[in-house]
Amino acid sequence: MTSHEPLYPVVLVVAGKSCLVVGGGHVAARKTRSLLACGASVTMIAPEAHEALAILSADGTIAAIRGAPLEVKLRPYESGEAAEYQLVVTATGIPEVDRAVAHDADRAGVWVNSSDDPANCTFLLPAVHRLGNITVSVSTSGSSPALATWLRGRIADMLDPALEDLSALLEEARHIVHARGDSTGSIDWSRLLDGPLPGLVTEGRMDDARRVIRDALSDEKEEGSHS
Repeated sequence: MTSHEPLYPVVLVVAGKSCLVVGGGHVAARKTRSLLACGASVTMIAPEAHEALAILSADGTIAAIRGAPLEVKLRPYESGEAAEYQLVVTATGIPEVDRAVAHDADRAGVWVNSSDDPANCTFLLPAVHRLGNITVSVSTSGSSPALATWLRGRIADMLDPALEDLSALLEEARHIVHARGDSTGSIDWSRLLDGPLPGLVTEGRMDDARRVIRDALSDEKEEGSHS
């Protein structure tokens, strides 16, 4: 990856996917925690992993695992094995090992993140804040993870906790639109969100908020029938 190329932002579905984390320290623990929280099936490979496992045990990550357990292989990474996985993260802190893992993954067409080494990444990990099913991520294209983390904190401080409820209401609305056979792209969601709806949700007036949504969907349906 070269720093001058724009990055294509995506949100990956990793639930049930086979993911590899190479490394057994605190950075590997953080990467593993994030993957497990999203339902990934994670294999950790490292000659020693006591630091990572201690962290993941102490913070409740291991106890919270649902589905496939975390598999730990206490041995060095073996050349070429990155090809056996769907996503790879390498965080050994040993440059030659991380480069080898990244090279194997890239050659096999497997997306790889090499911690603190953007030149050997095919994807970068942004700074993330979650509020229910709302995810805010910030990236500096690898130029400064510290800045991304700082910006994430500033943005998180501005988010109203009621946004979680607002998101749930809009999901309900999308289901209504789909149920009547229409495309959600036909709805002017911006007009709805720029109106009284967010304020009603913040005030806890959920019945009124649903009425506003219902009226807006009815209006859109009526306008569409006349176009």
